[in-house]
Amino acid sequence: MKKINIGIGAALAIALFACGKKQQVTLETATAARGEIVESVTATGTLESVTQVDVGTQVTGIVSKLFADYNSIVKEGQVIAEIDKTTLESELKSANANMESAKQTYEYCKRNYERDQALHAKQLISDYEFETTKKDYLVAKASYEKSQSDRVKAARNLSYAEIYSPIDGIVMSREVEVGQTVVSNMSVANLFVIADLDNMRVVADVDEADIGSVKVGQNASFTVDAYPNDVFVGKVTQVRINPTTTSNVVTYEVLISTDNPEHKLIPGLTANITINTKELKDVITVPVKTLKFHPQEFEGAEGLPAIAALPASHDGVKPPMDGYKPKDPSLPTDDCRRLLWVLRDGTLVPTEVTTGLDNGIEIAITSGLNEGDVVALQYSSATPDVPGNAPQGGESPFMPKPPGSKKK
Repeated sequence: MKKINIGIGAALAIALFACGKKQQVTLETATAARGEIVESVTATGTLESVTQVDVGTQVTGIVSKLFADYNSIVKEGQVIAEIDKTTLESELKSANANMESAKQTYEYCKRNYERDQALHAKQLISDYEFETTKKDYLVAKASYEKSQSDRVKAARNLSYAEIYSPIDGIVMSREVEVGQTVVSNMSVANLFVIADLDNMRVVADVDEADIGSVKVGQNASFTVDAYPNDVFVGKVTQVRINPTTTSNVVTYEVLISTDNPEHKLIPGLTANITINTKELKDVITVPVKTLKFHPQEFEGAEGLPAIAALPASHDGVKPPMDGYKPKDPSLPTDDCRRLLWVLRDGTLVPTEVTTGLDNGIEIAITSGLNEGDVVALQYSSATPDVPGNAPQGGESPFMPKPPGSKKK
């Protein structure tokens, strides 16, 4: 089968006279306006609270009271549970009694030691008697100090029977019931998990191809399936360099902090994140398609603007279809000199501009263009049924018709 390629200009020229029908060719334009251009990186992640505490007990006993449950809002220092105090109170009483007994023994031995010390100085008692008295005094003193420590420990254990919330937050999990025995051994027995939902963060998994452009302090936005119409904002607070490999895909964890005053965000939600790696605000923008415009003349077409000659630097050189020119090494990395066709006084004038960041739809113009300038976008035709006519932005006659449409 022989292939036939017809350029846009030839197709429009044929369409002007084919089948005796006159085609109206128009020029679509775009107006340069001020806006912002954002270059972004997308990722997915999981929400978690910045501060989450496992609340446990350091003493063994039976849970006698619970003052908080799932979703309870608690304040720092609030009592949320209580362990049965019977055994702990008995241990404290025993420690008090032992301390009192040790105190009496210590004071008695101290008086004996002071008396024998004076007698020994006058050589009224032997060295053996004095050394024995001194030894009894030192043993009593050590025993008394130990009893004091035991008493402090028993009192502290009794205070541990009341479980306090260490932070302001919400109870996410309750691990015990009233009457359940909790045993404290090498690890603390957990009773509650409390999280601060006012301050949340997203742990995002960013692909290795994008991690180089992600920096601390960049703005980010994300959505969650629980609230599809809400967009939440945050900032990148940490980029972790520890890689994770899953099915040969390397990702890096990026932490994004966000405020959560309404407590809509809860731990475990999956977030779809957009990180703004580059942002330009209050810049002149035009559609990227304007860079691909190439002026043409159509025989028989009326109302199209005249086409001005190219600048002297382009003499004998046809500008490329995408409007690109060689990059200027003196300009920043994102900047490049390009060619736009600006409509001035009914004439398309080739205008050299410097472009900056683009997002695939719009591109920033850093110099060479003013706000309000009208830039050529593309040609369009009002007669789509002529064979071979497929203008820019129009519908090809060879495309299948939708169901229910009439065939021609």
